[in-house]
Amino acid sequence: MSPTRSSDVLVLGGGIIGLVTAWRAAQRGFATAVVDPEPGGGAAQVAAGMLAAVTELHYGEQTLLGLNLASARRYPGFAAELTEVTGLDVGYRQCGTLAVALDADDRAHLRELHALQRESGLDSEWLSGRDCRRLEPMLAPGVRGGLRVDGDHQIDPRRLAKALVTACERAGVVFHRVWATGLAVAHGRAAGCVTEDGTLLPAGQVVLATGSLSGQLNGVPRDVLPPVRPVKGQVLRLSVPRRHAPFLSRTVRAMVRGSQVYLVPREDGELVVGATSEEQGWDTTVTAGGVYELLRDAHELVPGITELPLTETRAGLRPGSPDNAPLLGPTELDGLLLATGHYRNGVLLTPVTGDALAHALATGELTEEARPFSPKRFALTEQPV
Repeated sequence: MSPTRSSDVLVLGGGIIGLVTAWRAAQRGFATAVVDPEPGGGAAQVAAGMLAAVTELHYGEQTLLGLNLASARRYPGFAAELTEVTGLDVGYRQCGTLAVALDADDRAHLRELHALQRESGLDSEWLSGRDCRRLEPMLAPGVRGGLRVDGDHQIDPRRLAKALVTACERAGVVFHRVWATGLAVAHGRAAGCVTEDGTLLPAGQVVLATGSLSGQLNGVPRDVLPPVRPVKGQVLRLSVPRRHAPFLSRTVRAMVRGSQVYLVPREDGELVVGATSEEQGWDTTVTAGGVYELLRDAHELVPGITELPLTETRAGLRPGSPDNAPLLGPTELDGLLLATGHYRNGVLLTPVTGDALAHALATGELTEEARPFSPKRFALTEQPV
């Protein structure tokens, strides 16, 4: 086992969460390296990129809402900074979101969501079906009502990932394009990692940011391993020909027979349709059933979608946690920090995660807004009263 030059910070995982952590660490003066065979890959290549803190609100997740809103507020400045540093457009659009209902049950569900949003101090406007169709003429005639949320925006995760790789390179981050197979521990603290070719990469601090794989790394003490599981999502991409433009002006989402469906229009004519949510372990097969369900539900919402060319089908794995919230910051193992478990909010939480991890790497403490998401919350709940 041959060691290489030591880093101050070694980030395991080169998805958008690992990349933003590495970039922010390097900006703080840390000698930083990333271990990933394909930086910029992972779940970001499948994600739709909705920045939907308001329309993604769920009962029991008000604490997570605070973190989501904090990250959403950072996005305009974050996107502008990335573009300034890299010269790359990240596809950030302040286009707003329209959540609609197609039948009485869905309408009742949406009314309840609206009430929860109002109780939480969020800005959303209830619209009649006619008003929804005025905003988006391609919507089905049967739309029964909807919520207009101008503060829920979007970004292109693929462009975001590419820009973060470039930003890291320009900040001096070193990329080791291999798999990390094990955590190196010395004298009771994380000291680096071992790669698939047997190389030891020593480091002062290690950040585990390998998404749904975060609970699989050898060498991590059992009581420190993050309780993260893979949640499969299938997504479709279609192309809107010029003769059909503009097809949709904003993100449109709905509950159809109990299943969520969303349509995210890009400025370049791409239309992203998603997403299934399947507990299927590590399976990333695109299935006929998954494609059919997405197209069926999207067609009920926007009938004209069946005329568009289908350009891509993909499946990816979201990193789910027991409470659907991320695990951020120092663990019980000295020198090991986590940045994982973001589930359906990884893209949205990218700016706030980078800031929180950089602060923790520099000070040993989480920022106030990130403290409720310490990995130690799970260890504490398992201790006897």
